[in-house]
Amino acid sequence: MATEKGAKPAPLDPKVTKKLLDKLSTDNEFRRLFKKDAHAALTQVGYKADAGATPAGGCLQLKPTDKIAPKAKIARDRAKLEKALNVPVSFMCAKDFSAD
Repeated sequence: MATEKGAKPAPLDPKVTKKLLDKLSTDNEFRRLFKKDAHAALTQVGYKADAGATPAGGCLQLKPTDKIAPKAKIARDRAKLEKALNVPVSFMCAKDFSAD
């Protein structure tokens, strides 16, 4: 997703990141929601974008043709994903949630 010039994605709060990864690695219904509407899934786990920030949902949204990564891969790569999601410039990482 392209962002407006000067707009920066808001990093996820570490608590939101933990809830997101917990659900993505265990909850099939949540995984379907995340694939369909990443923003709604993030909101469900407590995400709120700061005023003026680019909402993370659009940056994390998978393409309709992408398959979400298996639960085991998300669990295995959890530390890497947590680190990536808590850094503002990393929100171009939807590929990290797609299957290889």
